[in-house]
Amino acid sequence: MKLYLLSLGAGLLVGIIYALMQVRSPAPPAIALLGLLGMLIGEQIVPLVKQLVAGQPVTMLWFKTECVPKITGTPVTLVSKAKTEKDTNTKDDV
Repeated sequence: MKLYLLSLGAGLLVGIIYALMQVRSPAPPAIALLGLLGMLIGEQIVPLVKQLVAGQPVTMLWFKTECVPKITGTPVTLVSKAKTEKDTNTKDDV
């Protein structure tokens, strides 16, 4: 949460500086955010290609642990194999 507040504070500071200098921001916010999202997704193309060139499979587990946290900024959350099997068996019994 602290990182988000620091980022917001930095953005506010830059906005104030732009206003004092009487210049407009380089891009409208929506366009800038889409550009940033494109950069984050684009950064994940290299690891994906490296995985494929190495002859290793690209699975959803790999994608969720290697790419999603870097794109979304969320921590890696893995469900243990034992818990997954337990949940699967419980659902089958119902």
